[in-house]
Order: sequence, then C-alpha cells, then structure tokens
Amino acid sequence: MLESLGSLTGSPWIYAVIAVSIVLDVFLPVLPSGVLVITAATAAAGSATATGAVPHSVPDILVLTLCAATASVLGDMVAYRLAWRGGDRLDRAIARSRRLTRAQERLGEVLARGGGARGLLVVVARFAPAGRSVVSLGAGAAHRRIREFLPWSVLAGLAWAGYSVALGYFGGHWLGATWLATAVSVGALFIAGAGAACLVRSPAIREPKTGA
Repeated sequence: MLESLGSLTGSPWIYAVIAVSIVLDVFLPVLPSGVLVITAATAAAGSATATGAVPHSVPDILVLTLCAATASVLGDMVAYRLAWRGGDRLDRAIARSRRLTRAQERLGEVLARGGGARGLLVVVARFAPAGRSVVSLGAGAAHRRIREFLPWSVLAGLAWAGYSVALGYFGGHWLGATWLATAVSVGALFIAGAGAACLVRSPAIREPKTGA
C-alpha cells in the first residue's frame, strides 16, 4: 500500500483523498479511512527517519491530524442532519435491521440521560466498527440538540485522528516505512476498535449510576 500511495503522499491531494474517505465512511464503514491515515503517517515517519527531517513532499503530521479530525466531524454532522430530516424512509431502513433497532434504542437511553455517559458513548463509539454511523444517525433521528452532540463529536474526531496518526507515525519511526509497520499499526487500530465495541455494549455506559 505504501508503494501505491507513494506518489500521492507527495501531493496535497493526499489530504483531500483522506478527508473524502473519512466523510463518506460514516455511510460506508467499509471504506479504509483509518488505513489511509495510518499509511500517510507511516510514510511521513519513514521519510523523517531517513532524512532527519520531514520533507516538504511528505504530509505534515499536524495538518494530517487536523484534516482527519475535521473530516470526521463534518461526516458526523452530515449524517446527523440527514437523519434529522430522514423521515419515513430512514425509519423503515432502521426497522428492517434488528441490530440497528436495538442500537438506536440503547443510544436513545444514553442520549436522554445526558452528561458524561452521553459524551463517553460518542467518543468510544468513534473507534468501534460502524459505531460512528449508529451514533451520528441515532442522534439525528432522535432529534437531539446540536449542542448536545457537536462538542462530543469534535472530541471524538480529535481522539480518533490523533490515535491513528500516532500509530502510523511511531510505527514508521520504529519499524520504518514498510508494510510491517503499517500492518502492526492497523492491527493496533483494529484492537482498539474491538475494545471500543465491547465498551459500547457494556452496561456501565448504557445504565445510569444510582445514588445511595
């Protein structure tokens, strides 16, 4: 993958490709947006290790992080607004899926409580497979206020982007810009996703704490 993206990482178009992939994967979770972010960061780290400095032709790590985080929030907002206006068609689509129906019910319970539980769900779900889609669409379909969702979406986007870029960058520093570095970093991203999926299903997030 590094070879196929070699020419692209030397162009500002790499930011556009990554941003479009991240925006769209809220609707198509199979898109490899996380892999693209990691690959670009790994290439940057490998070049920096070889030359002693990050050259102009390599994506800037800070810009890459901000690009990924911004695209993540933008995709969340697009899904949120579409679900807000979704109407009967969206309701029928959700009703046909037992998994989506259960997820929407759990999400509604947490969003209704508000506070830290709501924020934790949005941030953790960003790492879970399809979790971002369920949260963004669910918040819109439930007509939650934008100020209840946007700040947590921003925090989730920054956390996910920072983690993904860090995986690729440090993996590239330690292992070089090789397929092994990318594979190890992507594996760590998938492990985080599996852990996030378990947390999203955890009663600790869904059920409120009761006082004594």
